[in-house]
Amino acid sequence: MTDIHPITLVIGGCRSGKSRYALNAANAFAGGSKVFLATSVPRDREMEQRVHSHQAERGRDWQTVEEPVKIHEKITAHADTADVILVDCLTLWLSNMLAANMDEAGIQTCLDRTVQALSQTRCPVFLVTNEVGCAIVPENSLARRFRDLAGMVNQQMAQAADQVVLTVAGIALQIKPER
Repeated sequence: MTDIHPITLVIGGCRSGKSRYALNAANAFAGGSKVFLATSVPRDREMEQRVHSHQAERGRDWQTVEEPVKIHEKITAHADTADVILVDCLTLWLSNMLAANMDEAGIQTCLDRTVQALSQTRCPVFLVTNEVGCAIVPENSLARRFRDLAGMVNQQMAQAADQVVLTVAGIALQIKPER
């Protein structure tokens, strides 16, 4: 078995530069096989335009794999053949699980399976996620539930990651391990 490579969690607010940072970092690691694991399910024209924009930014040398919920299965399927995997994004992944009416136990099971898949991956993996806990307290229960679950997902992924990078205003700050 070859050495297992680092898992990097890239976290930041909306439009903070996290996807661009993760893509650039992943491209620096990549050899021939680059897998982009897309969790987005475009439900409107604006989201479709965002997806097309991200695809154009990535270029043709990335293989796009779409999976809204069972990302652990796709990570496992590409763990031995990819030179790098980029998952964008965990926040949409959580939204998809909530849209599928998963309860907290089901979400935790998916999270546990994903952490297990990451631990057995032989290539670098970059995970993109939104930091949603720095805003005001949402006024409705679904939004509060989403915020709380996103915090739980982010904490567990940060724990599992070898490196955590926070992006703010397009600037990347490594917060794990501390420099």
